[in-house]
Parts: sequence; C-alpha cells; structure tokens
Amino acid sequence: MKLPSFIINLIVVVFFALISYGLTASIAVKSTMGIILALVSLGATITFLCLLPKLKQQPGEEEGTEG
Repeated sequence: MKLPSFIINLIVVVFFALISYGLTASIAVKSTMGIILALVSLGATITFLCLLPKLKQQPGEEEGTEG
C-alpha cells in the first residue's frame, strides 16, 4: 500500500471516529440539533467518498465516454 493512500485512509477513519463521537455525545445529552448535524456530516462524508474515485479518473477516459 502506498504511503499517501495509507494516510488518506487513516484520515477517513479518524474523521468517521469524530463523527461517531459527536453523534453518540448528542444522543447522550438528547440534543436534537446535534444529532441532525452529525447525521448530515456523516451523509456528506459518505457522498464525498463515493464521488472521490470519479475525481481520480483520467480526464481522457471521461471525454471518450461522452457523446
């Protein structure tokens, strides 16, 4: 595994851990806004991770499939 790939995966895991901590803390204190914000952050992160491979594709491959 390449070092930059390892660092990116480590950052993603840490970010998910922080989101999980925020969600559990919001549930513990029964904060509706905190729960909503944590879930929105979780959804945004998952959407970003789904779109990230498309960003890494070669620009030539994308132009060849159009039209």
